[in-house]
Amino acid sequence: MMVSDAQQYSDSLAAAVETAAQVTVSVDARGRLPASGIVWTADGEILTADHVVQRDENIQVTLGDGRTLPAKVSGRDPGSDLALLKVEASGLPLPEFAGTVKVGHLVFAVGRPQDVQATLGSVVALGGPVRGRQRSFEAYIQSDVTMYPGFSGGPLVDASGRVAGLNSSALARGASLAIPVAVLRSVAEALRRDGRVKRGFLGVSTQPVALAEGVAAQLGQATGLMVINAEKNSPAAEGGLMQGDVMVALGGRTVADIEDLQAALGPETVNQAVTVKVVRSGDVRELKVTVGVRA
Repeated sequence: MMVSDAQQYSDSLAAAVETAAQVTVSVDARGRLPASGIVWTADGEILTADHVVQRDENIQVTLGDGRTLPAKVSGRDPGSDLALLKVEASGLPLPEFAGTVKVGHLVFAVGRPQDVQATLGSVVALGGPVRGRQRSFEAYIQSDVTMYPGFSGGPLVDASGRVAGLNSSALARGASLAIPVAVLRSVAEALRRDGRVKRGFLGVSTQPVALAEGVAAQLGQATGLMVINAEKNSPAAEGGLMQGDVMVALGGRTVADIEDLQAALGPETVNQAVTVKVVRSGDVRELKVTVGVRA
C-alpha cells in the first residue's frame, strides 16, 4: 500500500518536532506550570525566557532524556526577556540552527512544560529593533503559532526541526514573538560574561519638542529631545549637557524621539566617549559625553 503525499508530509512534520524535542527542556522556576527552555551548550547551559524564572533558588530543569537536574541562574536580561541557566551536565544534544527565516515559512512552537507539545503556524512578520522602557532587543520573528501555557522559553523551529528563535509570550501583548538566533547568541554571550546585558546611560529626563524652522531645515529633522533635567554627577552632567538643551544626535545617530535615544545607547556605547549634538540658544553645538552603564 502506497503512502499518500499528505501522510509523507505529516510524517516529515512530526519528525521535525521530534528533532526539536531533543533540545527542548522543562524549566521549573515558578510556582505554577513549568515553562520551557533550549539546550544552548553541550556542557549544560540552558537558554529560557526571563519572565518564567521567578525564583533564584530551587530551579529544576528536566532534559529530553528524562533527567531532572538543579540549575543556577548565570544571568538574565529583562529587556530581551532572556535568561541563561546552568546545570551540571555534559554531552548534551545541541540544536541545529535555521538559516534565513522568511515571511511565509512554516514554523513550530515547541514546548515542554511537562510532556512535549507543538503547534504549527507560519512566519507573518520580521521586525526590530524594539526599544522601550521595559523592552530592548534588536530583532524579532512574529508568527501565528499558538502559545499554550508553558511554551515560553522553548524554541521556534522550522519545518526541518532547526531552531530559528526562542519564543516568549511576554514580548508583546496578543502576539507570538520569538527572539531570533543571532540575538540569542549575542545576549547569551553577555549573560555568560557579565550576568547581564550592559546598556548605555546618560542620566537625563527628556521630552520631544519641535525644532525651530531654520534649525529643522539645517539638520533635516523636525524634532529633538529637550533635556528637562540632567542628574547630578551623571554622564550627561559631566559632559556639559544642560537643562533646556535639545539633543538632536548621539554618536552620529539622529535623535528625534525617546526611542531614537534608547536605540543610540546600545551596549557598544558603554564607557565610550560619544559626540552629542545639541541645539542651545538656537545654535547647534557638539559635546563629548562618556556613556555610563544603566543600573
